[in-house]
Amino acid sequence: MSDIIQLLPDSVANQIAAGEVIQRPASVVKELVENALDAGATEIIIHAKDAGKTLIQISDNGCGMSPTDARMAFERHATSKINSANDLFCIRTMGFRGEALASIAAIADVELKTKRVEDEVGTFIHIIGSQVKKQEPVACTNGTSFSIKNLFFNVPARRKFLKANTTELKHIIYEIQRIAIPNPEIKISFYHNNSPLYELPQTNHRKRIVDVFGKSINQSLVPVKEETSLIKIHGFVGQPKFARKTVGEQFFFANGRFMRHPYFHKAVMQAYEKLLPPDTFPSYFLFFELDPGNIDINVHPTKTEIKFENDRAIWQIIHAAVRESLGKHNVVPSIDFDQSGNIDIPLPKRDASDISFPDIKVNPDYNPFNTEKSGVSFGNREFKSDRTNLGRWEDLYEGAENKPSPQHQSEQNYFDGDGLDDLYGKSKEQFTGKKVLQLKQKYILTPVKSGLMVIDQKRAHERILFEKFMDVLKSDSVASQQQLFPQTVELNPADAELLKSILSDLLALGFDIREFGKNTFVINGTPGVLDVSSPELIIERLLEEYKNSPLEAKKKAKEQIAISLAKASALEYGTELKPEEVDRLIDNLFACVTPNFSPDGKKVLTIIQTEDIEKSFSK
Repeated sequence: MSDIIQLLPDSVANQIAAGEVIQRPASVVKELVENALDAGATEIIIHAKDAGKTLIQISDNGCGMSPTDARMAFERHATSKINSANDLFCIRTMGFRGEALASIAAIADVELKTKRVEDEVGTFIHIIGSQVKKQEPVACTNGTSFSIKNLFFNVPARRKFLKANTTELKHIIYEIQRIAIPNPEIKISFYHNNSPLYELPQTNHRKRIVDVFGKSINQSLVPVKEETSLIKIHGFVGQPKFARKTVGEQFFFANGRFMRHPYFHKAVMQAYEKLLPPDTFPSYFLFFELDPGNIDINVHPTKTEIKFENDRAIWQIIHAAVRESLGKHNVVPSIDFDQSGNIDIPLPKRDASDISFPDIKVNPDYNPFNTEKSGVSFGNREFKSDRTNLGRWEDLYEGAENKPSPQHQSEQNYFDGDGLDDLYGKSKEQFTGKKVLQLKQKYILTPVKSGLMVIDQKRAHERILFEKFMDVLKSDSVASQQQLFPQTVELNPADAELLKSILSDLLALGFDIREFGKNTFVINGTPGVLDVSSPELIIERLLEEYKNSPLEAKKKAKEQIAISLAKASALEYGTELKPEEVDRLIDNLFACVTPNFSPDGKKVLTIIQTEDIEKSFSK
């Protein structure tokens, strides 16, 4: 039998390696921009077309490469960052594996122009699928320029599984944010389809964060600073009242490199304990500076996972630093009622002669076996046991004996059935005038024949609004309520692109929203079915809900928008409702096609059976 194991060609090996390093267009942007930072660039310009699927062009003013280095850079494991294995324990550069360019060249059409300051002419290299097509001198500016065309052209399976342009563009924006925030001294520009999304000048960390996420984030930033012999921490955390329902503004940077670390994330979240609304996440931008020998970056090809030698000690430092910063800026209560372990403040000694002992009075005539007395005395006080005050308590129950028992009450006041099927058989008029109770401004309680029905008021409102929005989308006539004073909303580039992608569907729902400058939109009208007092808040909530559960299927895009808009527009928990508002909510709920479930499949109501209530009181 002949030998069957063979060495794969370099082109095939590069394609396999590209699957780990280059996962989507955003991976190309990340690797090339990190190379530009390592080259000492002070200005980086990024162009993308069709979310990077057609073209990614990255230019920098770094040190450039010689003709030999330019050709060698596309070989596997060719790098200028390290020379030996010992260098892995003191890495200060962004890249060090030497796999990025070889992986990119294996699955794309790559053109490189590079020139050093001391060279008269630069170098041009054209590679398609790991095959060098051309290398020649060229006139170009100092620095390096890459053009990546037709990504994954020879890996159709990978290209087929790329997401929609909106999703891929969002990932590119995230990668640019992770590079721009820790490097405020670098001027970075990003253009998508020739439209500017980011034009970030050289500045400081706080101003860079504001330039990236918009002016609205500036008021929420709380500075953090802590220096120890183990680690130096500085940066900003967000105030709890500005926390959002989606994850997206949480950043850790170790020596300028973005990283994910669930353990340290927990340290920050515990510092916000009892300060955050439920299901929300605070913003934080924390920069760590520590000895490279105490961390291991060589864990994952994307280099976003880092192991720390003293992670438990760092956890405590992070938690204390964030907690202290929140306290200094009056975000947490300034009075600490937990005094366990604290040192008591010494009090001055008092003269023992000033201490007086209490007088004990005893009634010598008291006989506990004397039943003729009408009262019981304790000291000088006597408590009578007559029934003169019981009449007041009996007044509370006056007329109760005349009320009919539940078995004899009119069937018109209750639902006739024993379950949800019987509830739907009745007309909605039977709900009007029923006894209802709003519990903790969250639930609505109303009696039914089989027991007690509990309705989640927010989910009920979501179901009502969702079915209204779906009816609007199916009809041709849309009623829009024009705003007397149009509202302007400024979004970060990722949210702005997301709003653009669903703008046509929002217009069909009755919104009148127009673009108004860079990442800014003006809201001229809202759907007539909504009672909107703050349309810009509705749009921000809509985008948050839509990002939580986006659907790629176009046929379900409108339904997803209706779900997100219903959740964003529904009344919040804690809203006090008038009796007539409760009646109207119940009427509209049971007029829906599916009243027992919210648009996202959560239970809207439940019935506590009378038998279960009686069992809870049984002995």
